[in-house]
Amino acid sequence: MDIKSYILESIETKKNILNNELIIKSIKDISLAIVNSYKNGGQLFTAGNGGSAGDAQHIAGEFVAKFYLDRKGLSATSLVTNTSVITAISNDFGYEHCFARQLESLGKKGDVFIAISTSGNSANIVNALDAAKKHGIITVGFTGMKTCDMDKFCDYIIHVPSDSTPIVQESHIMIGHLICGLVEETLFKP
Repeated sequence: MDIKSYILESIETKKNILNNELIIKSIKDISLAIVNSYKNGGQLFTAGNGGSAGDAQHIAGEFVAKFYLDRKGLSATSLVTNTSVITAISNDFGYEHCFARQLESLGKKGDVFIAISTSGNSANIVNALDAAKKHGIITVGFTGMKTCDMDKFCDYIIHVPSDSTPIVQESHIMIGHLICGLVEETLFKP
């Protein structure tokens, strides 16, 4: 692996995001949807697999703890963290239902669900988005550059302009940080 080439590819992807007005608008729109959900007593859910599961936890943690501002915690739950629930659902219904079942039991109309999948085709993520839509939960997708199964279930979707899984994941966490910062600023900055 060439260190400088990798860093340059990462920088180039972020430059492409910076210059993509559709992505910038989506970040703003997603932030506003989350703000409106919180103002109406809603909550945020996140989910992903593998590295995206780590990103889902990270993003939820920023909302619950803080990003930049010292403020009250915001309700955010990563659906990847309760191993007893995940393994019970996976055993009884199949792994492809591990997030959908949680959204069916925890979510309500007006909540927001951020689904993270670099391929956009993970069955458990797509099923969770479908379940969220059926329950009136606002659906957000973070994925890679290709058209994918998530596209038809997301109210908002951000396609990171890269086909490199690690670079897509780096960009997902940047986008999650931006959204958290915008939400925090809107709700708490005097």
